[in-house]
Amino acid sequence: MAVAQPLEYLSQAQIDKFYRDGYLVVPSFLSQDQTSSLLFRAKELLDEFTPEDHPMTKFTTSDKNHVGDNYFLNSGDKIRYFLDEDAVDSSGKLTRDKARAVNKIGHALHELDPVFRNVTLENNRLKALARDLRFHHDPVALQSMVIFKQSQTGGAVPEHNDSTFLYTSPPSALGFWIALEKCTPMNGALSFLPGSHLTTPITKRFVRLPGGGTGFEQLATPPPPSSDMSEKQRETASEGVSEGNYVLEACESGDLVLIHGSVLHKSERNTSAHTRFAYTFHMIDSSPYAEYDEKNWLQPTDAMPFSRILDVPNEITLSTVVH
Repeated sequence: MAVAQPLEYLSQAQIDKFYRDGYLVVPSFLSQDQTSSLLFRAKELLDEFTPEDHPMTKFTTSDKNHVGDNYFLNSGDKIRYFLDEDAVDSSGKLTRDKARAVNKIGHALHELDPVFRNVTLENNRLKALARDLRFHHDPVALQSMVIFKQSQTGGAVPEHNDSTFLYTSPPSALGFWIALEKCTPMNGALSFLPGSHLTTPITKRFVRLPGGGTGFEQLATPPPPSSDMSEKQRETASEGVSEGNYVLEACESGDLVLIHGSVLHKSERNTSAHTRFAYTFHMIDSSPYAEYDEKNWLQPTDAMPFSRILDVPNEITLSTVVH
């Protein structure tokens, strides 16, 4: 029988809260020096953006208008720029300064940029957290990006869960969201529906379409929710609705928010005079523990497979998901 290892970074109370609520705020996960370095590098990358040779790719999280061109689909092993929906006019020209037009930069920052790689693949604190949380057996990292929620213009992100966009069988996505600046109710801090990972099955997935581009594919009727659920939770899940109220989580720069792949979350429009920059990446479990197939929009390449986080896999896991 496998023996649980002593905790290295997280407390048992933090682990319990994550599995109960589906998310966890970890204060001061990065030092202020690390956070400042990431913020400085993000602003450098913004300065390096050249609109003249950019295909004016627009990014949106809505079902009806999700970017699906090759610039997006081939970005898994590159560092590319994606623009706010309203940052480009009908003639393809920017409607505002380039530094305020970018929605995000991704998706291989953790592989290709030394500053971001240092806090992701080369971060011993992150490895200790992954061992403590035991969400995965053998996690790999993918889809890193800096998200720029600009003052006054940074748009709202509607309710969603991450496993819809990074689907594995069984679901295993785990988000790591690091605040590079203070996050408040006014500038678009994240909000969560606690416990929704236990009551909300994954019903669709974001895929590459056979004819090109991307879209959403409805999944077969999900299996019954977790046997650990109460009868009331089971009824709620079967009706496709979630109980409770959203909780807004204000953060300081350097704080980490762990996000279960099935938990519902969102953020509101930035109506303040302050930007809300964040660095985020994801982990999934690797084969044979979970299968990440060729339908997923982001694909590893021979030159850049998904990098493993742990030197030695976790023997046992604690993760509970609604498939």
